[in-house]
Amino acid sequence: MFSKEESKQIRQEFWTSFGQRSLRKWILYNTKIKEVNLKFHFDNKKAQVGFVIDTSDEIIKPYYFEKFESLKTIMKEEISETLVFDEFYETESGKMVGFIYIELDNVSIHNKKTWEKVYVFFETFMPKFETFFAAYKDFLVG
Repeated sequence: MFSKEESKQIRQEFWTSFGQRSLRKWILYNTKIKEVNLKFHFDNKKAQVGFVIDTSDEIIKPYYFEKFESLKTIMKEEISETLVFDEFYETESGKMVGFIYIELDNVSIHNKKTWEKVYVFFETFMPKFETFFAAYKDFLVG
């Protein structure tokens, strides 16, 4: 078991090493759509990559989620068959967001032996999400 401070240091080390390894500038929050972002996530059980729809607006959140769902077949072809569409995903902090993502199980940010697998997972799938977003951004906004 790790102390809170040790856990924080390990997390910081992972993200720093990922940033040094992957010199690419990711889109992430730079989507130009306030409510839609791309996200990397890595915790003690899994790693995830996907689109987060983050708004409490009861009209905007379903609007974007339905837009993504209407592209589900294309997304599964271009990104991964294992995509998960969760309109009511609860984050670690208890916030409800829409999350369209893929997941890599049986990895832990506290286990450096799994880091390489996560690096490859992130480097393989985030570009697919970014390419999809670039191709369909006008549709998502429209």
